Amino acid sequence: MEEECCPKFDPEPWDGKVIEWDNKKFVKDKVLTLFYMPVNFGRVMRKLDRKVRDAGAGIIDNLCLSDHTSKWNMDVYLAVNKQIPDTKNVNISGKFLSKVYEGPFKDTKKWCDDFEVYAKEQGYEINKWFMWYTTCPKCAKKYGANYVVIIADVN
Repeated sequence: MEEECCPKFDPEPWDGKVIEWDNKKFVKDKVLTLFYMPVNFGRVMRKLDRKVRDAGAGIIDNLCLSDHTSKWNMDVYLAVNKQIPDTKNVNISGKFLSKVYEGPFKDTKKWCDDFEVYAKEQGYEINKWFMWYTTCPKCAKKYGANYVVIIADVN
């Protein structure tokens, strides 16, 4: 049996949904990127996972939001069920619009353009948005689908 690195993603609860978060707990870290492509994503995620486990905490919905702050950096926010020592703990609140996309990462610009139109059609203005890469490339290949969710703070 093949080892499961990433759980299989169910797009239904996230596609075309409006989500309200009230102080949802996350731990935050930074990932080095080279022209937006993550360089040390796996190492950063293993470090965060270890800290969460050591604290006796859990990761909620395998949710990890990525905020591409520049060509050279991406902030990641991992959803947790309690504060984690020795990490940057962040609470996020607000109304969020989400939409699921599937395909190769090279389609990211197309997805972002579509999401901007979608948000406007739904009557929302985007304040800030995140990408959720739901599985690693290896697991996406294993499952036969590469789902990416755009989650945007809207008003």
